[in-house]
Amino acid sequence: MKQKFAFLLILACALPLHAAWHVARHIAIGGEGGWDYINADAAARRLYVSHSDAVVVIDLNDHKVVGTIPAQGVHGIVTDDAMHRGFISNGRSSTVTIFDTQTLKPTAEVKATGDNPDSILWDPATKHLFTFNGRGHNATAYDADGKVLATIALDAKPEEARSDLAGHIFVNYEDKSEIAVLDANKFTVEKVWPIAPCEEPSGLAIDRAHHRLFAGCGNQKMVAVDSESGKVVASAAVGRGVDGIAFDPEKGLIFVPNGFDGTVTVIRQVSPDEYTIAETVPTARGARTITLDEKTHAIYLPTAKFGERKEGERRPPILPGSFEVLEVAP
Repeated sequence: MKQKFAFLLILACALPLHAAWHVARHIAIGGEGGWDYINADAAARRLYVSHSDAVVVIDLNDHKVVGTIPAQGVHGIVTDDAMHRGFISNGRSSTVTIFDTQTLKPTAEVKATGDNPDSILWDPATKHLFTFNGRGHNATAYDADGKVLATIALDAKPEEARSDLAGHIFVNYEDKSEIAVLDANKFTVEKVWPIAPCEEPSGLAIDRAHHRLFAGCGNQKMVAVDSESGKVVASAAVGRGVDGIAFDPEKGLIFVPNGFDGTVTVIRQVSPDEYTIAETVPTARGARTITLDEKTHAIYLPTAKFGERKEGERRPPILPGSFEVLEVAP
């Protein structure tokens, strides 16, 4: 018995202090159609999920669907809790839907000044809304009521954007492997930084405390960029099919979903200039966009089940009724 106890004690000491990240919950949504961005409003306990022609709203406390908001080829969703107002970028109609976050009812629809508004950003520091118009190669700036303030010409296809809450907006240029820095008040492009070895950057996250940007790249890399100088300070290997990216400032963790591989690469920030791979978490194929619940530190990824891809098809068909959101937690 003493030998057995000693073995168990050694085994217990060898185990990690924290359980590995894993899929803790499947939130069934169903329906048909594709998806893009997902956004957690941790304070209001709401999860906004893009799904074709609607935004599905989930209560983050009981993980149940509490409503839907009609859209037209939705890409992204952002909210402002102070005004109880939300904004949806509609790629198909090149519009923005404004909705009441309490009733989930649309209150207005405004036209973007470029084709296919994709990423959308609410900047609470300036109280300006921005859409980044993929095919239009520009950005539209609005006030809180949806009035167009300016059109910002961009020299490439914009992807995800982030604010430093100090007057600067950063946006990935997917087709040029660059990050552009915009003035959030003057609506101008201040500078553009090359971010090699990153190619085809899509997802973008920000560490405001340490002035770092994290870009998820199509060539299986994540790069850390100094948001003051534009210098690439580090890179890490990730998987295939990167789209979104999330950063947890409290835990110092970066999450990169690899949609093709069906995994999430968890990267630990050792210091602002040093990063290590903490683990690779199995999720599901297609889980490529991501959001963080800053209250619980769980991450959420939408996906679905797929049929066999036929010759000539770009993507395999999505099986009807299989759309869901994965909750991944430690």
